[in-house]
Amino acid sequence: MGVVRNEHERVVEASVEAVGALLDRLSAEDDPIFPTPAWEPMTFDRPLGVGATGGHGPIRYEVTAYEPGRRVRFAFTPPGPPDEGFHELTVERLDEGRCLVRHVLEARWSGIDRLLWPTAVRPAHDSMMEELFDNIERAVAGGCARPVRWSPWLRLLHRLWWSRPRTVEVPPEARLLRASVEGPGYQDAYRMDMLPGLPRDPQAWTGVLRDAFPVIAREGGELLMDVDTAGLTARASILVDERHVTLCTAVRADTWRSRLYWGAVRPVHPFMARIMLRRAHRGLALAAPSAGERAARRGRSSVSAPSHLVSG
Repeated sequence: MGVVRNEHERVVEASVEAVGALLDRLSAEDDPIFPTPAWEPMTFDRPLGVGATGGHGPIRYEVTAYEPGRRVRFAFTPPGPPDEGFHELTVERLDEGRCLVRHVLEARWSGIDRLLWPTAVRPAHDSMMEELFDNIERAVAGGCARPVRWSPWLRLLHRLWWSRPRTVEVPPEARLLRASVEGPGYQDAYRMDMLPGLPRDPQAWTGVLRDAFPVIAREGGELLMDVDTAGLTARASILVDERHVTLCTAVRADTWRSRLYWGAVRPVHPFMARIMLRRAHRGLALAAPSAGERAARRGRSSVSAPSHLVSG
């Protein structure tokens, strides 16, 4: 078994109070510093505080110490990895307008995980921590002079690790799809989680099908596309809500030509639909504004809003 210690720190040109206030919003709906949506968000079963359990992605931990505006410590919990240990974020005052932000990880790794830490986990962890520091600078100073850049190796890891769509039933909310094809011979639906910072406008998701098909209807969070081809009556629906984005398809083959075509395409359709949704999901996540940029925009909006709206 092996114990590793990993440290990151950065001097931030802002007061300890301003940076500490950002720390207190970790895992909140408007979390301004955790690097989402490029990485899965930090989530807990309750607001940030001692006893809250959760984590990010497959890494599970519990809040074991919390000093608002100054320090939060997380202890790793089963099923792991790692086997045991902690990670901790602290903010320390340097002078009136400067502070030091530090992240420390200490963990015990065993078995194959001892190899995964240096080759895969540490590159991702190191980038996430530096991106978190970048977001702090963006939120308090409106920008980051030297944002972290991913290596080709990290980009490959990120692509491999990106979550995959789940197969679900066509949801009742897909009303446009259900009304568009009478007596479909085939229906399917694939779903992915809606991460903080991803667009909620279904129009932004038409790239799932490479913008190759016309949009024929829209209602609320659902957008319907005409994907007729080779005599098939076929529609695709993109349904977006606060929790998920769902790609649905309905197909009816009425002629011998369309049945022949669909017989050849149907075996590969589920595979291609999942690939396209996953690719669009990751592409939009990487193109989205960072948590720090979103926080800075919210701050500018609050400052520029009329005083009666801000106070109300």
